[in-house]
Amino acid sequence: MKKLLLVAVVAVFGLTNMNAQNFGAGITLGLPIGDAGDLYTFNVGLDLNYMWEVSDSFEAGVASGYNHSFGDETSFSFGGATVTADVDDFQYIPLAAAGRFNASEEFQVGADLGYAIAVGDGDGGFYYRPMVGYSVSDNTQVTVSYRGISVDGGSFSTINAGVNFGF
Repeated sequence: MKKLLLVAVVAVFGLTNMNAQNFGAGITLGLPIGDAGDLYTFNVGLDLNYMWEVSDSFEAGVASGYNHSFGDETSFSFGGATVTADVDDFQYIPLAAAGRFNASEEFQVGADLGYAIAVGDGDGGFYYRPMVGYSVSDNTQVTVSYRGISVDGGSFSTINAGVNFGF
């Protein structure tokens, strides 16, 4: 109980000391590609990040969130018989370092690098996300990104479009 109280106190102090312009949250929709495209239909994600200004044109920070890829129905033939199976959904939580370069007032390019923690069944792995953003207002950005998770013997990849809000 004492540990839970300590975590709550640290979280409250951390949140009250946040500069509102540095916190971002967004939503993304994506399409699985490569081998993942054969097994999953689409992806929905929640993105969270906190960035610190390193210079006028560069920010560094941390990124996390939640991503859910919806499984498809797949069929395969074996010995003259066709078997159909439902693929389980795949969810993960990325924990990453984030970097953003402001190419202009409107355009931003960046990347997230870290680890994806699988929720439920499945393996986590090295997480990477290159992205491009276009600011449509002071606190709203439209993004396009590629997300990949490298695991032993393969990868899981999606292409995504979304919107990010600064608070």
